[in-house]
Amino acid sequence: MAYADIRIEAPEALLSKNASADELYRIGLIYSEGMDVTVDLVQAHKWFNLAATRGHRDAKLCRQEMAEMMSQAEVIKAQKAAREWMKKAN
Repeated sequence: MAYADIRIEAPEALLSKNASADELYRIGLIYSEGMDVTVDLVQAHKWFNLAATRGHRDAKLCRQEMAEMMSQAEVIKAQKAAREWMKKAN
């Protein structure tokens, strides 16, 4: 049987609504570092924000670092996206 790498277009596609803070943090890292995706600071901030709300200390620091590299409009967009994900997850 041949082996094929499976590439997921959206790293968060396999997350459950009960994802742990560590899982959310890892998605933030994927977007912030461009690991098999294009670097996306808005998405990174969103996932770090979600991880931080679940108590992940490193995510709080990363969220702040992302915010410092983003415009105010981008931060607002990321915060809105995090709220929308939380609504869907609950």
